[in-house]
Amino acid sequence: MKLIILDRDGVINQDSDAFVKSPDEWVALPGSLTAIARLTQAGYTVAVATNQSGLARGLFDTATLNAIHAKLHREVAQAGGAVSAIFLCPHGPKAGCTCRKPLPGMYYDIARRYDVNLNGVPAVGDSLRDLQAAATAGCAPWLVLTGNGAKAQQGELPPGTRVATDLSAVVDALLQEA
Repeated sequence: MKLIILDRDGVINQDSDAFVKSPDEWVALPGSLTAIARLTQAGYTVAVATNQSGLARGLFDTATLNAIHAKLHREVAQAGGAVSAIFLCPHGPKAGCTCRKPLPGMYYDIARRYDVNLNGVPAVGDSLRDLQAAATAGCAPWLVLTGNGAKAQQGELPPGTRVATDLSAVVDALLQEA
């Protein structure tokens, strides 16, 4: 199985310091939907791993989050792609859970769901915590410079992290290497 794990906000869609709280606020980044379609057409299973502490903070409810994700699925499908599953951490920063990135719990859940070893599985994020969770789980971390990526690039990246301008550039590199 060819698997890739993507963060949501800042990788697939525009991020917001005020959180993405409604389907109207969920806006795909230029080229991201086509990039996911290219992955799908190349035989990749696309999974999303996303912290969604807005749930714990009361900024939106589960029904609203489901509507946001329905829009994501619909727009990806219209572009010719598919997101197999969205894994999320609904907890706040102080909850003490194991699923909130930078901890690797969601990545381990993905490994169990698909019965795969995550060693070398590309994992794309725009923040240091995305990359830390991916690296801890054995994934090959990719930093995109969309979202918070430019700021994250100033930090100490996990060893082996590859950097690309956006999700389309990651897909270009992966498909060229295949």
